Amino acid sequence: MADASPNLEVSRADGSGIRLSGLYVYPIKSCGGVVVEEWEVDERGLRHDRRWMLVDETGRFMSQRQLPRMAQIRVRFAPDGLIVDAPGMPSLEVPFRPPDGELRLAQLWDDLVEVSPLGGEADRWFGEFLGVRCKLVYLPDRSPRPVDPDYGRMGDQVSLADAFPFLLISEASLAELNTRLEQTVPMNRFRPNLVLGGCEPFAEDNWKMVRIGPITLRVIKPCARCAITTVDQRTATKTKEPLRTLATFRREGNKVLFGQNLVHDGKGVLRAGNPVEVIQGR
Repeated sequence: MADASPNLEVSRADGSGIRLSGLYVYPIKSCGGVVVEEWEVDERGLRHDRRWMLVDETGRFMSQRQLPRMAQIRVRFAPDGLIVDAPGMPSLEVPFRPPDGELRLAQLWDDLVEVSPLGGEADRWFGEFLGVRCKLVYLPDRSPRPVDPDYGRMGDQVSLADAFPFLLISEASLAELNTRLEQTVPMNRFRPNLVLGGCEPFAEDNWKMVRIGPITLRVIKPCARCAITTVDQRTATKTKEPLRTLATFRREGNKVLFGQNLVHDGKGVLRAGNPVEVIQGR
């Protein structure tokens, strides 16, 4: 354990009443999230989190940045897979384990990732709803995707999330932002995996390592926010908020920061209500 320091002591004192108040899984990248009370953590993060993704005809990933209507695609879990719904569409069933087949390369930011296409009905369903040609792909266990070595350690893996297995935001940070907005926004604008209660606004900026239930997580870097935060996750309409207001007090250089990216050590089960221990401050 690191030597004691003023920051570490303050973090421990502040962390005594912190709890995991919300736990969210996003099975299909940039589509709707699922609120869960407890969930398994595997080597890539929350089980099933961002293991599926839509790609265009060139194999590049698709998101709400270009297609805000993806926000209206809802996902729920069934015993054998996902049930996907959208306005005006019949339900689509997607198996947890697509049949093994030839892997294809998909472009996710600067990464080339080997994925398994689902094809057929799934591609038609998403193409009809979104009005563009696209394919649904899956990240199988046999396809590694290491965390950027500039930030992670050897062996750290991530799914089809942008870069890191977890995004953490505190309730107090959102509440502070909402005091500055004419119209408040819900937490789903920011698509976190972990929501914490019981700490001060932006306390998470000062943490380096936390333990939530049985899982230790390294706080890697602040999350730079994009236009997805301006998409209403219920209606898919876009405005300039909350990104415009965030930029007035959370800008660093050309980035607007809100929330923290984390990488986990080990596996286990997280449960809403788990105590959160800040075991190392910055």
